Amino acid sequence: MKRRFSVVESLVHLYESSEEQRDAALHMTSDGEMEEERNTTLHMTSEGGMEDERDMTQHITSDEWMEEERNLDGEAELELFDEASETEDNTEFDPDYHSTDGEESEEESEVTADTEVAYQSKNGNISWTPAPSPQKQRGRLPAHRIKMTSGPTRLACAHAEDIRSTFELFFPDDIKHILIKMTNLEGKRVFRDTWKDLDWTDLQAFFGLLILAGVYRSHHEAISSLWHGVSGRAIFRATMSLKSFSSLSRVFCFYKRDEEHSRQKSDKLAPVRIIWDKWVERLPLLYNPGPNVTVDECLVRFRGRCPFKQYMPSKPGKYGIKIWAACDSSSSYAWNMQIYTGKAIDGKSEKNQGMRVVLDMTDGLEGHTVTCDNFFTSYGLGEELLRRKMTMIGTVRSNKPELPPALLSMKDRARLSSMFAFTDTHTLVSYCPRKNKNVLLMSTFHRDAKVSDKDHKKPEIILHYNQTKGGVDNLDKVVATYTCQRKTARWPMVIFFNMLDVSAYNSFVLWTKINPSWNKGKNSKRRLFLEELGVALVAPYMKRRHYVPRSPASQNMVIQAQACSSEKDDVLLLASKHKVMEARAYCFTAKKPSSSPVSTPTKRKRCQVCESKKSTKTSVMCSQCNMYICRSHAITTSYCYSCKKV
Repeated sequence: MKRRFSVVESLVHLYESSEEQRDAALHMTSDGEMEEERNTTLHMTSEGGMEDERDMTQHITSDEWMEEERNLDGEAELELFDEASETEDNTEFDPDYHSTDGEESEEESEVTADTEVAYQSKNGNISWTPAPSPQKQRGRLPAHRIKMTSGPTRLACAHAEDIRSTFELFFPDDIKHILIKMTNLEGKRVFRDTWKDLDWTDLQAFFGLLILAGVYRSHHEAISSLWHGVSGRAIFRATMSLKSFSSLSRVFCFYKRDEEHSRQKSDKLAPVRIIWDKWVERLPLLYNPGPNVTVDECLVRFRGRCPFKQYMPSKPGKYGIKIWAACDSSSSYAWNMQIYTGKAIDGKSEKNQGMRVVLDMTDGLEGHTVTCDNFFTSYGLGEELLRRKMTMIGTVRSNKPELPPALLSMKDRARLSSMFAFTDTHTLVSYCPRKNKNVLLMSTFHRDAKVSDKDHKKPEIILHYNQTKGGVDNLDKVVATYTCQRKTARWPMVIFFNMLDVSAYNSFVLWTKINPSWNKGKNSKRRLFLEELGVALVAPYMKRRHYVPRSPASQNMVIQAQACSSEKDDVLLLASKHKVMEARAYCFTAKKPSSSPVSTPTKRKRCQVCESKKSTKTSVMCSQCNMYICRSHAITTSYCYSCKKV
């Protein structure tokens, strides 16, 4: 090999000497000695006289050069087995000369080694490498510019004056018109001439009672027990009678039954299609999600008859209606939703359903990172999201054809170890939390093999996934905690109850973002919000009620709601018992009582206006509402003997 390198070096020196002779010949032209000869040659070439001679000269020169190189190669082959080469012995050391043959061989060996350890996918279409390319190696993919500002939109901030107005943002005028029109139409069909048309105040009170039943965890409780005079809640009897609530629950509707039965043959979602589409269009207009968006499915419990009822054993309810949802990962705001109606009418199964759902749910977003589970994640989804200027992170099923078998094998894998594979756009990690068990995740957002320094040694991809995966699951949990679902056999009503639950939670997110100091420091903010929302919705109906209930507590609530002026509505909308009692006292102190409080020495009870901590016992009752009040909250009037006698 050393002799072969010496022959090559001699050829290099020969080539350099020829280059030096040519440069010297060209340098002579600058002195003026060869200028006339060159001009003469160029002139003769233009006339065509010397063209053949120049071609012949070039051909002879090239033949002589090839003959000389061939002779040198023959001599090198003959001298291959000699101990030393004459060319090598006579060659002087040149410090500026540097042979590139060794570097080329090293680069070729490195490429060969990388090719040998490269991971090939199952289908053979994708080639993964164990390390990212130097040009692509960076911590994370630079996020695309998010054009929208995270948080409530200008529309929401401009119209969210109080809790009730924030909730009504999700039910614009066109939805209100459909609900009122269809409910009155169904009421006339059922009750004929005895039906009285309803307005939005009646439906508001109906929604408010449903929300309050969810707050008190009474959505499974019988309606008769909610209206019970002793064990029931006073606000239910104070709002409307049991008969009115039952009649409204019976006829509440938002579609024409005869027409929807014929349309349902072509559209399974025909009964709720119009109102559902209008409501879903409203969701992204009021809130902009943050940089991370979660796409997942949620299940609304229902065991009745439904053409697209699903069975999901991993969910708590097992049976119900499946809804695709896209939520903000930090606040769980429902930004987009879609009902799954099963197979098409022709019975054909949908291909690439996971990719289609994610693209539909994230339509309109740009620059965000989408987190999804193994039902949705695929190599093609990552490429399509990159075209839309979005990134993806999610778990992957092991049966995907784009995965390399090397990352699926658990042979000789240490516990808490991680294996990475990279392409130009994707990163794949296989993490081994315990023996013979691995977790696969794919990301187009991360571009390195960074691993945590903690004891679990989890890759950064898994840590990011754990932080952003719970957007939809958290929404499903909080909605189910205070749900307003009632027992029904009509699946369209189940969907509408879910619309109320999601609207209540979304309005809570908007209200807390717009007013961050509201109930600051309290842990049960959402429960307080739902209480105030329920009271705010039933208050207008309570004020215009003509008949007063018989129970004293409900009677007092109706009288005080009607006695308060419109300027004091905000005080009356407070939901806790202590705040409601303060509102009552505030309303009655503003009025001049017609007579002094009456003392009943035979009975002593706790003052209904004082705080529960004081526990002030009193025998004084209000002469108008028969409410027990202490001396500090009573107003006494002095009379002379003759006036009192009269």
